[in-house]
Amino acid sequence: MFATLLGSLPRPPLPEDAEPEAVLAAILRAQEAAGLEPVIDAGFGIGDSPTDRWRTTTRLTDRAVKQVLVGPYSASEGAEHHAAVSAAEAMRSELLTLAGSGCAYIEIHEPAATGIGTDRDRRARFRDLHQRMLDGVTGVHLSLAITGGNADAAGIETLLAAPYASLALDLISGPDNWRLVVATSGDRGIVVGTLASESGSDDRPEIMLWAAGYAASTAGRGPSRVGLASAASLAHLPWAVAEKKLRALGEAARLADLPAADRRLQLDPRAVDIRSAALGRYDARPRLAAQRPAPRRPSDPT
Repeated sequence: MFATLLGSLPRPPLPEDAEPEAVLAAILRAQEAAGLEPVIDAGFGIGDSPTDRWRTTTRLTDRAVKQVLVGPYSASEGAEHHAAVSAAEAMRSELLTLAGSGCAYIEIHEPAATGIGTDRDRRARFRDLHQRMLDGVTGVHLSLAITGGNADAAGIETLLAAPYASLALDLISGPDNWRLVVATSGDRGIVVGTLASESGSDDRPEIMLWAAGYAASTAGRGPSRVGLASAASLAHLPWAVAEKKLRALGEAARLADLPAADRRLQLDPRAVDIRSAALGRYDARPRLAAQRPAPRRPSDPT
């Protein structure tokens, strides 16, 4: 099971005059140390185009690099439809260039999808823009990411009308997005955004592993089509706090790959013991029957 970021990171604690490449390298080293992959430039990419930024980032790491772009629906929010169509077609050209350059993972970030709701015109606009943008784009894993709230009212038939291979969802700000997880066919991947972006949140692995397990259980998806992620940007956090969250995310992914028996040993027993669910607490004492001495046989000495 993999772990990745949905959103940006704060600037690492480097001198103000540090070279942009040094800043980007520090961003990548933090993700690598935490065990994340694919990694991202986290808002510190270098270059005039997505392809330039992907190439620069790729040169600085041996991990797979995911290139993130804001989708046409969010980028053209409030614009006339013809302007939005032009933006989608320009993005299609960029995606083709990325794919042709060897980029294997592209994430299209659509935070404005949380405002689609049941509006027919908005639904139609979203479908049209994404189908235009992805027309003919092949040879790359395309993921749609939605953060910042619930988008379930838009319907999976709207959000995945275009041929996305996976859907990444913020399940902290948008808990109703679980409905989208259940509605997504099992041949598509799910990235569960369950690492909270707030300072002081509970970042222990048990909740993240539960979320990943539930996503894997839906529609016969299986764990190979599930990933873990932050729920949103971490850019507002102090660097030390963000770095600690990266480590928590990577640790959850590491535990997810362990055999079940080994994984249980490294988790809070209250999260995995069957009695915990029934009693609402964990009691590590042995059962009474195990504490009683074995009954004495008639032949035993007194």
